Amino acid sequence: MIKLYNYELSGNCYKLRLLMNMLGVRYEAAPVDFYPGKKHKSADFLEINPFGQLPVLEDGKLRLRDAQAILMYLAVRYDPARRWFPEDAATIGRIAMWLATADDVTRTASAARLHDALGYDLDIDNARRGAHQLFRIIDEHLSDMEVVGQHWLACDHATIADIACFPYIAMSDEGGIPRDDYPAIRRWIERVKRLPGFIGMPGIFEPGL
Repeated sequence: MIKLYNYELSGNCYKLRLLMNMLGVRYEAAPVDFYPGKKHKSADFLEINPFGQLPVLEDGKLRLRDAQAILMYLAVRYDPARRWFPEDAATIGRIAMWLATADDVTRTASAARLHDALGYDLDIDNARRGAHQLFRIIDEHLSDMEVVGQHWLACDHATIADIACFPYIAMSDEGGIPRDDYPAIRRWIERVKRLPGFIGMPGIFEPGL
């Protein structure tokens, strides 16, 4: 069975739990005390991931780190229809762009959340400013997609691009980054929440709750 080294409040761990639930993939969650224990920096965990970061996924003898890389693996390995990570070159390229954007969202919106929720020492003004710059671009892109009848980041249906970007955008208010000025993003968040197999986490709730 798959093992996910997991912290329940991590958006990067959550995006993997979300995709696996949507795919019906069974897994074992191995809790890692990210905060306050900082066990992801412990000697034992550094043997698992020398970068000292969550998440890590083990599937048999395979061990992978980095949430975006794991999303790609899960989508190729466990979605035989290849809907979440289509095979055509243009869509792969667009998904890759948005996976990179997801890392930028983590660097900004997630960093602001760590500052506000866990007291991390960082340049909060810079993190929030960077998040707003990203959100403006994402909102404009989603609005443009809606004009041509598409409602997702990379193509005409949800892909791992949407799963990768979703958590820290949907929790941005926990880092002092409101979404009032981003109507297309707000509509996209609601669409993600209505996808079959959607599950919530603290800060991101089930539809209707």
